[in-house]
Amino acid sequence: MTHPLALEGVTVLDLSRVLAGPWSTQILADLGAKVIKVEKPETGDDTRIWGPPFIPGTTDAAYFACTNRNKNSVAVDFAQEEGAAIIRAMAPKADIFVENFKLGGLAKYGLDYESLKAENPGLIYCSITGFGQTGPYASRAGYDYLIQGMSGLMSVTGHETPTKVGVAISDLVTGLYATISILAALRHREETGQGQHIDCSLLDCQTAAMANQAANWLVGGVVPKPMGNSHPNVVPYRVFEVADGHIIIACGNDGQFQRLCQAFDMKDEATDPRFLKNVDRVLNRQAIDDLIEERTSKMSKQRALELLEQHAVPGGPINNIPEVFEDPHIQARGLLKTLERGDGTTITAPGFPVKLSETPARSDIAPPILGVHTQEVLQEMLMLKQDELDILRKKGIIG
Repeated sequence: MTHPLALEGVTVLDLSRVLAGPWSTQILADLGAKVIKVEKPETGDDTRIWGPPFIPGTTDAAYFACTNRNKNSVAVDFAQEEGAAIIRAMAPKADIFVENFKLGGLAKYGLDYESLKAENPGLIYCSITGFGQTGPYASRAGYDYLIQGMSGLMSVTGHETPTKVGVAISDLVTGLYATISILAALRHREETGQGQHIDCSLLDCQTAAMANQAANWLVGGVVPKPMGNSHPNVVPYRVFEVADGHIIIACGNDGQFQRLCQAFDMKDEATDPRFLKNVDRVLNRQAIDDLIEERTSKMSKQRALELLEQHAVPGGPINNIPEVFEDPHIQARGLLKTLERGDGTTITAPGFPVKLSETPARSDIAPPILGVHTQEVLQEMLMLKQDELDILRKKGIIG
């Protein structure tokens, strides 16, 4: 049975590069939208060269592959007027326009929101920047690393030395917020016919995503600090040493703590008034953590995890990336997809992670070769003839 795609019939013009914007538009593409990724001829998205490693037999980096599946690549140099005119002519036929240029960077090409809105009032135009369209930092360039520092994330990560997260989490969080906002704007347009401008800032999104750490300060006046693998509000909730490595134990409530005591034969600790409630364990975290580690350090990883599972206590291993994809649960969930490009090369990568019962997402089209869809898309959307395309290609306007 063939299922419908939730966003089938929706067209996205994607002028974004690197990660936050492409992450958002990849989600839209997975959900069925036709995403037209506009890239500069010859060079394309910056991440095409962000390697090694590269896709075997190609000059495209693995980084590019992680965020550009299910898209059409159209190579147009809109820094030239004829190229900008092509994008302007495509915009009235689009539902969504996504860009991550510096503040005002597209206005000189007539590709800013106000210019495109005049021809397409229903256009949903999403601008992704480091600092937003307003405010004293609006004109600054913003990168994930800077945002991790400025949002407070690095102040609570690691130990004494400020430490960034191992993936560009501020870009990814912003990409998710952008997608949510675009879908909300689509719903609004269904009701009113009205498009809108979405102002999506990395700093805003990552600051909002500080969640409980921000609340600890805003509500409780507590300045969060780096706590390594410990949790500021829940105990025991950290990495523990075992005889052959480390495991995670994550007790989210008092019942789980009692079952932990049963699992590790900690009868005294189960009734010790210092540890009965989470608030008490937070105040006495070092004492209870040390007592737990006395037990775990004498066990193998396998034995400790078996005991935790038998007693329904949340716990797990610390996998490296190969171990993640060897995990039988990950394999059973069907997350990994192998896609074949037009040049015959194959790419294996995680697909869309959420299961929708009636409108399942797709993960079936490999990240595109640069400019591979230029002719097809321009003929379909603008009715350009072959001789017109040939002239544009000779001028370097398209690739």
